[in-house]
Amino acid sequence: MEKRLNIALLAGGNSSEREIALQSAAQIYRALDKERYNIFLIDLNHRDWSYTAADGSIWQVDKNDFSISVKGEKTIFDYALILIHGTPGEDGKLQGYLEMMEIPFSSCSMTSSVITFDKMTTKQTLRGKVNLAREVFLRRGEEYNGDKIVAELGLPLFVKPNASGSSFGVTRVTKAEELDKAIALAFTESDEILIEECITGREMGCGVMIAGGKEYIFPITEIIAKNAFFDYEAKYTTGMSEEITPADITEEVKRELNRMTLEAYRTCRCSGVVRVDFIVTEEGKPYLIELNSIPGMSGGSIVPKQAREMGISLGELYDIIIQDTYRK
Repeated sequence: MEKRLNIALLAGGNSSEREIALQSAAQIYRALDKERYNIFLIDLNHRDWSYTAADGSIWQVDKNDFSISVKGEKTIFDYALILIHGTPGEDGKLQGYLEMMEIPFSSCSMTSSVITFDKMTTKQTLRGKVNLAREVFLRRGEEYNGDKIVAELGLPLFVKPNASGSSFGVTRVTKAEELDKAIALAFTESDEILIEECITGREMGCGVMIAGGKEYIFPITEIIAKNAFFDYEAKYTTGMSEEITPADITEEVKRELNRMTLEAYRTCRCSGVVRVDFIVTEEGKPYLIELNSIPGMSGGSIVPKQAREMGISLGELYDIIIQDTYRK
């Protein structure tokens, strides 16, 4: 890759995770090698895709050819580095545009992103390959019997939007009378929701990447939340969670987590770096919670800490990703 690439670092997005995505992108922008790449931080906010120049002037992206013109000087982007959590960066919409424009990009393909962003589709894809919590799936407007759900799945249980991240709209329900309110909250984030049995145990975050034919299995992180579960506050407020990398687990549990992580990555046809989260029961049995195709990359995020533990800087990590996905 001798050419100095014009990279659009795509940030922001339209979801509740917008602010976290902007923080992730700012960290990656600082980490990237400005000698190797011309980097343009592009903020996507619904139809407004804008670049803010050094002098504060704002310029719109021309979506017809994925370019910007700043004071008469036109730059066509060679590559897109996607750092948008939630829609349109993690759910396949942006990837579909880039694939049509024949622009290489850093994350999973459109198909893989659709599968991994939709929790029910992820579970259906991975059923029989990894351990999964039992669930009830509801669409907006569908009738449900709360007593029957509680009888089937037990208490506590989790109610979560089917397509959302950063634990927005997620509730841990401990009493049957809390279920209706939790369902209503989840529907504020998504038209479809999941009600899942609560698997109790230790939460583990597993970073993984396959690039250049090589498997990068990151050190596993144990996440100990001060709250009832690893919710938005625990994820993004300093001191609200303790993250231990590498996790203090047996070699047997580590092997099984690594196996399931790679199984999920390959089966869902992922690319770039992803994070797969699990709950490990007291007996040492891991259950998959979710797969994050564009994991957080802000200062407090898990994957950057795992990369550092491996001796790989964020800049080096993205060099590997860019070189691998640009060739494709």
